Amino acid sequence: MLKYQMVIQWSEDDNCFLVGFPDFPGQEWRTHGGTYQEAATNGIEALESLVIAYEATGEPLPQPRTIYAA
Repeated sequence: MLKYQMVIQWSEDDNCFLVGFPDFPGQEWRTHGGTYQEAATNGIEALESLVIAYEATGEPLPQPRTIYAA
């Protein structure tokens, strides 16, 4: 199970939802979608691909940020 943050934000400039992964350096905006659901689906696929790429190169995965709720 992937426990990384996925940020989905509307972009007026791009006229779509942008998807980023703040736990991964250099991955502010990794994919996008015309709808929120499409962006979420594309984001999950992009995150899975990102993890596979890290594993393939032997680069250690970043620690996921943890948020504690009261």
